[in-house]
Amino acid sequence: MDDLERSDSSTITRSELVERLAQAFPQLLPRDVELAVKTLLDTMSQALAEGKRIELRGFGSFVMHHRPPRQGRNPKSGEAVMVPAKHVPHFKPGKELRERVDFPKKDDSKE
Repeated sequence: MDDLERSDSSTITRSELVERLAQAFPQLLPRDVELAVKTLLDTMSQALAEGKRIELRGFGSFVMHHRPPRQGRNPKSGEAVMVPAKHVPHFKPGKELRERVDFPKKDDSKE
């Protein structure tokens, strides 16, 4: 199994991502990998905050979706409350990622 593929846990944290990348690319210092991951995520966050679309071929795209105002309910009291309009980030996986997740490679030894 590749160093960057799934581990036993169902969640990967930012620090685990940095650690895995540092292990996969031993020529890079861990602090350089950490800086690269931080810079990438900060740049993506800033672009989304500016309303830009981010497209990573083979992986997917990130866009901002507008949610109009709506009437909601307070779960404790049942009282009606107005939920204001907001923008939320939305990720749409690319074809390659969808296929990789939906159709994992079959193990040749189990034929």
